[in-house]
Amino acid sequence: MSSTQGAQVLVASNRGPVSYVTGADGSLTARRGGGGLVSGLSAIGPDTDAVWVCAALSEDDREAVRRSGGRLDPADTGGQSVRMLDIAPQVHTEAYNGIANSVLWFVHHMLYQTPLEPVFDEDFRTQWASYEAYNQSFAEALAAEAAEGAAVLIQDYHLTLAPGMLRALRPDLRIGHFSHTPWAPVDYFRILPDDIAEKVLRGILGADRAAFLTRRWADAFEECAERVLGGTGNTRIGVHGLGADAEFLRERAHRADVDERLAALREQIGGTDRRTIVRVDRTELSKNIVRGLLAYRHLLTARPEWRERVVHLAFAYPSRQDLAVYRDYTDEVARVAADINAEFGTPTWTPVVLHVKDDFSRSLAAYRLADVALVNPVRDGMNLVAKEVPVLAEQGCALVLSREAGAYEELGEDALVVNPYDVIATAEALHEALSLPEADRVARAERLAAAATALPPKEWFLAQLGELRG
Repeated sequence: MSSTQGAQVLVASNRGPVSYVTGADGSLTARRGGGGLVSGLSAIGPDTDAVWVCAALSEDDREAVRRSGGRLDPADTGGQSVRMLDIAPQVHTEAYNGIANSVLWFVHHMLYQTPLEPVFDEDFRTQWASYEAYNQSFAEALAAEAAEGAAVLIQDYHLTLAPGMLRALRPDLRIGHFSHTPWAPVDYFRILPDDIAEKVLRGILGADRAAFLTRRWADAFEECAERVLGGTGNTRIGVHGLGADAEFLRERAHRADVDERLAALREQIGGTDRRTIVRVDRTELSKNIVRGLLAYRHLLTARPEWRERVVHLAFAYPSRQDLAVYRDYTDEVARVAADINAEFGTPTWTPVVLHVKDDFSRSLAAYRLADVALVNPVRDGMNLVAKEVPVLAEQGCALVLSREAGAYEELGEDALVVNPYDVIATAEALHEALSLPEADRVARAERLAAAATALPPKEWFLAQLGELRG
């Protein structure tokens, strides 16, 4: 299936750079997204033929595919060449929710309540067949789009099988796979059925190069490959710690809509001398929002001097609400926040200002206000919030950071590091962060910001591409 024409650089990911919404008149409106891949692909230059292959995620996306034949209008995509795949809805749902988000995500973030779950039964095998079909659709599309010897960068746990499938179709290609999640330690990874664990590893090892956000995750992958397969074969292993995009953040954070939300948050906080503890997360189980709230409650209990002097801005944006466990978790976040406000609140002080509706402008406003950033995941591939807040905090912020976040590898020296399960120790870290002398806090924030922006998205992408081509 080799091709003499086609793209020289290809990116593959479940979510693409654009999504669609159908208006009342039947017209389709494109909404462009952001993130490291969008920035990265724009960095390779207009003279390079590049294609982004992604999946249609909604009926509106599928309608756009039908109208366009799968090749989206460049006017919708910011000039990028995008091929969107209309994978059968049931296949996509079973692959995405059934396997990627409910099995592979749970394994790598070590989220299972193992006395009861997982149960790998007939339903799992049906969903796994869909995951294989989903990956095969990507492999075939990439094979058809790629020029001879092209570089292909396949992204994340949704597409662990695609490198090996693509290698079988197009052995001439230079294939890379990048994992944006942690990688499970070998004993936990082997929760997977033996044949599935082997397929996941062999799929990624179909790439010339497998890359990870931190050395810790790369080492865990290599140990899994050694124990399950006997080694990584000819696949090279790399590490690229995705950083914050300081230039974009600083420009975007000072637009009028952010200034408006900043004023509104200041009014909600009340009092010009109140300190702020800021967290911004999706209501993803691994983000540990509930324990963060419990730590804040312990701070107010054990250190009553902070009552009426600090406000916790907790932005917990709903995630994966089509899965019951995520809906329940979102409800628990709201319940605990309400309990704290009921226990400690006064007519002039709301201890927790909780927002559960996604609002990027409001997040940036909170970053600017932050005295302390709380980032306490039980496990996280990187966590860009830990890197973004120090860049924007106007008074310099202290960072309370879980040692289980990938960002710990780069930021741990200047953060206040916590065991994410230890609520009392996290409360003490919050107290220490709030109590730092201003000069210490500002100096820490400057060093954190420098480390956080060492490999911004464009350079992160180009580094992978350069290693693959090299």
